[in-house]
Amino acid sequence: MSADNTGEITKGVLFGVGAYTMWGCFPLFFALFEGVPAYEVLFHRIIWSSVFLALVIALLRRWTPVRDAFRNPRQLWRVLACAVLIATNWGIYIYAVETHHVLQASLGYFMTPLVNVGLGMLVLRERMVRLQMAAVILTAVGILVQLVVLGSLPWITLVLAGTFGTYGLLRKQVELDGLSGLFVETLLLLPVGLMALGWLSSEGLSHFGDGARATALLMASGVVTALPLLAFAGAARRLKLATVGFLMYINPSLQFLIALFVFNEPLSTTQLVSFAIIWAALLLYSWSSWNTRSVAAAKAT
Repeated sequence: MSADNTGEITKGVLFGVGAYTMWGCFPLFFALFEGVPAYEVLFHRIIWSSVFLALVIALLRRWTPVRDAFRNPRQLWRVLACAVLIATNWGIYIYAVETHHVLQASLGYFMTPLVNVGLGMLVLRERMVRLQMAAVILTAVGILVQLVVLGSLPWITLVLAGTFGTYGLLRKQVELDGLSGLFVETLLLLPVGLMALGWLSSEGLSHFGDGARATALLMASGVVTALPLLAFAGAARRLKLATVGFLMYINPSLQFLIALFVFNEPLSTTQLVSFAIIWAALLLYSWSSWNTRSVAAAKAT
């Protein structure tokens, strides 16, 4: 391996660690919006993400894929579906932080790879090896433990995993890079965000302009949304998919630790058992995926 290639891999790892660390620390940022409803934070996140991403795309001169996306109605419908899913994911996540359910949120992102596997099998008719099937079944058992013992579904976990997993499935069918794709998605949501902001202002319910702190935080939500994506793009260009997938677990792991040791969220024995079952499923899935890639690489040589 050349020195140049080693340097690029090192940069990729740093970008990846940076991206997932920022995502993992999102609870600390959104916890600052005390007194601001989750839906209002969501609308501002859409608006200011659009503004910041427009500046980034102008700086990088990446307008061509954006224009091409709006010229392709069939693709645009898929992007709109992606936009609705990611907005739902953002909104539920902000709600989870505001209502002190970060443990449930972290579990949702732990589950996302397994949801992707399940969707691949159900929707794309992809074949799963036995260990991957066992991992999906274990995940279902982990959720059932909470349902049977606690008497309620961890709906935040399921909605976050379901929306993000489905978003990933649809996103693969859209020929747009991460930066351009997110910009088009936020542009499609921008009219809704602006109308909602106008309604909140007319009703005297808007927190924008109430004070320098609240206003700055709402505007910063756009930058905070875009920065991890830019770092992730830098990692994805330089690293193998397996490495990026391994680094992904930094995000929910940090959220889990923040929930326990910063927000002091209670972790019952039932929840711990459920988490342990799903973590075992993840280990099984990761080992199976790594083993499958190793066998495929060996056959290719």
